[in-house]
Amino acid sequence: MSSWNESEEIYRQALKSGRKYRRQCVQNGTYPFLQVLDEILPEYVTAGEFNLGLIEIPIDKIVGTKTKGRTNAFAANFMPLLPEDSEFSVKWIKLCEAHLSEVGIRDPVSCYEFLGRFYVLEGNKRVSVLKHFGASSVMGNVIRILPGESSSEEILAYREFLEYYPRTKLYEVSFSAVGSFPKFQAALGYDPDHEWTDQDRSRFRSGYYFFEQAFRKLNDGTVRATVADAMLEWLKVYPFESIKMMTGQELLQSLESIWSNVKAIGQYSIIKVDTCSAGADDRSYKNRRVFSLMRSYVNVAFIHELTPDTSEWVKSHESGSDYLENTLGDHVIVQRYFGVGTGNEAERVMEIAIKNGAEVIFATTASLITACRRVAARHPETRILNCSVCMPYADVRTYYGRIYEANFISGAIAGAVSKSDTIGFMAGYPIFGVPAGINAFALGAQLTNPNARVRLVWSCVDGDPLKELIDCGVDAISTLDVPQKDCAGEQWSTFRLRDDGGRELLASAQWDWGAFYVQIARSILSGKWELPIFGRRDNQAVNYWWGMASGAIDVRLTDKVPDGVRVLGEHLMEGIKSGEVDPFRCRIISQDGAVRNDGMKGFTPEEILHMDWLCENVIGTIPEFDALDEKTQALARFQGIYRDRIPPQKEQILL
Repeated sequence: MSSWNESEEIYRQALKSGRKYRRQCVQNGTYPFLQVLDEILPEYVTAGEFNLGLIEIPIDKIVGTKTKGRTNAFAANFMPLLPEDSEFSVKWIKLCEAHLSEVGIRDPVSCYEFLGRFYVLEGNKRVSVLKHFGASSVMGNVIRILPGESSSEEILAYREFLEYYPRTKLYEVSFSAVGSFPKFQAALGYDPDHEWTDQDRSRFRSGYYFFEQAFRKLNDGTVRATVADAMLEWLKVYPFESIKMMTGQELLQSLESIWSNVKAIGQYSIIKVDTCSAGADDRSYKNRRVFSLMRSYVNVAFIHELTPDTSEWVKSHESGSDYLENTLGDHVIVQRYFGVGTGNEAERVMEIAIKNGAEVIFATTASLITACRRVAARHPETRILNCSVCMPYADVRTYYGRIYEANFISGAIAGAVSKSDTIGFMAGYPIFGVPAGINAFALGAQLTNPNARVRLVWSCVDGDPLKELIDCGVDAISTLDVPQKDCAGEQWSTFRLRDDGGRELLASAQWDWGAFYVQIARSILSGKWELPIFGRRDNQAVNYWWGMASGAIDVRLTDKVPDGVRVLGEHLMEGIKSGEVDPFRCRIISQDGAVRNDGMKGFTPEEILHMDWLCENVIGTIPEFDALDEKTQALARFQGIYRDRIPPQKEQILL
């Protein structure tokens, strides 16, 4: 067959592909032809042009034409639509001949780039031929059109790309969310300001294109994530160098193991905050041993970073696992692992637990999240939960308590007994949910004492916070939450200072992990939590965030609380449990004078979790990241309210 005849046959194949793609677009209700930049630009404010010169353009980033002239000659996939006897087809076939010869297609195309996508001004047929042959890139002279200032996520993400492009020189890499580029640099082992060498780019591209093939096989067209989005999600579980050691099938399976998280990218809300879940369904089972079983027992493993002797937090969870055993008896097998380090050691211990039959793993500190994710990728049949909140992963569920409900009660009691109208509050860490706890305490104090002011200090910064409060003249103080329901008297968190300097213990906000663990175990035993199927997990992350109604959070009152105040506290507790009392359903003004709530409605769980402001009757501020001690900085990197604004570091947990 002559080269011309061969090229004619290739044109017929490309024409068939173009017409088929156009029909599919029409059936799916999508635009069947090439996008036209001149028709797109009027929707945006632009800020001028910049000549990039001759660059290598990833061919899959070429999505349309600059002008409308040749739009109908191509389907949306750049395959031809004009008949074989047209002048267009003759030129296309000649380019195909050149591509198949030793000469090749050498002339660069001319393109405009806008928001990371390319639109051809001259060279549409060259692009069409190269796309048909599966070329990865084409050389082109490019003019970049700069977008104007905007608060849209698309523009902000693109501006971050512009910031990093001079360092990476990678047009293949584009993300849909702001903050991804520094995480990408860190995940690859580079500092944020690392300037990529030609060797760096070559190393990366060889792995990237291999990864892209796996992404294309799994993507059915419904995924909003870019290839780079998916790779960043993958890099949170697997090191980049492992790509070289994987076969195509192994890489595909590794990507499939975290595919639910990839599918969640770009959704309106990827985190489902479950504020009652089994608590609402199973509350009547709290003190019962008889319930409907679909299976005889469940094997549960608890992974603790510290030991009960060295950590009140671990001690409280251990108390919860004891309650689980005592309540469910023969229906549960409990494994316990203490003093487990983060990273590889945690993974190793979780693998041991699974080998010993664990069907459910509870990792009781947020720092174990990376180990949880890596094990979840290898064992999708195992239910893994991490004690943290606001984690955007569908493969690991998280759990925590709505301690702000208890803080509201404590605040109301402190406000009622205060004689100076100034109450102290010692907060632990500026993480998700803590500002809500501070504000709920302040609103509770204001409920019983309209003149109450709450002076805020932090235990995670330099100084002696308790002494600072006493020196300020407060006469009632709420210190750090007590993690255990059966605490000693001196551990009660809210107290009044007597004139002689002694403490009059009043109340304590407390956790009851046993209630949570029992309800989760029962949901599995009764079949309410179905086994996941490999590659088909729910695409939405689930964060259990239970409160007083579930039994996971409680408030204990001492006999020092005046009778009338005790009755009020008990009524407020019952109101919160029944849903009749909402601490945030009132008029709320923040420190900056803004009206945060007009009193006609409450806040959503997401709004409460992401509070980063304080009520106007709070004296004090939320400390900046640099002011935190080293331990708290590590926690703030993956649980802090300003988590997304902290530059990631190499060897750190990436979220």
